[in-house]
Amino acid sequence: MKGLVVMTFCFFLLLVASPSALASRKSSKYPKPCKQIVLYYHDILFGRTRNILSNSTSYRITNATNLGNYQFGSLIIFDDPITKDENLRSPPVAAAQGLYVYDMRTDYSTFFAFSLIFNSTEHKGTINIMGSDPLGAPTRDLSVVGGTGDFFMARGIVTFTTEAIESIEYFRLKMDIKLYECY
Repeated sequence: MKGLVVMTFCFFLLLVASPSALASRKSSKYPKPCKQIVLYYHDILFGRTRNILSNSTSYRITNATNLGNYQFGSLIIFDDPITKDENLRSPPVAAAQGLYVYDMRTDYSTFFAFSLIFNSTEHKGTINIMGSDPLGAPTRDLSVVGGTGDFFMARGIVTFTTEAIESIEYFRLKMDIKLYECY
């Protein structure tokens, strides 16, 4: 009887420590998001060929330094439309207000700090986002550091994917927002 209990216990340990059991634990390392939203960020930079402020949604406050060829030191402030689909002409569901600064001398990379501001029948409040955006990476994760209204004290991750770049004056990002703390 004692031997049967020991063998059962050993079998249980092998089962729990098996690679497939460990793999399933790793895949569930992160909890399921309590809210997920996919939105599209459109940035129209006032610049060389688009010198009409009424159509621009962002403006370069400082020029790049002479330290490298990657716009290092440029600071852009923005009030960009956010849509539910890829079409810039779709009705905006939010506005992204904040700034990004080119922060690397050896590659294209920016640091973002902004709020998504919602004021519709579907959502009211803000989602506050900040983090590094190395532009050459296929996807980039930024942190959701807080929120208000429907997104009170939200925490999570925003995954950026570049959808379109049309010269230096327009780009579109797909934002996959996963909130892991929802109240």
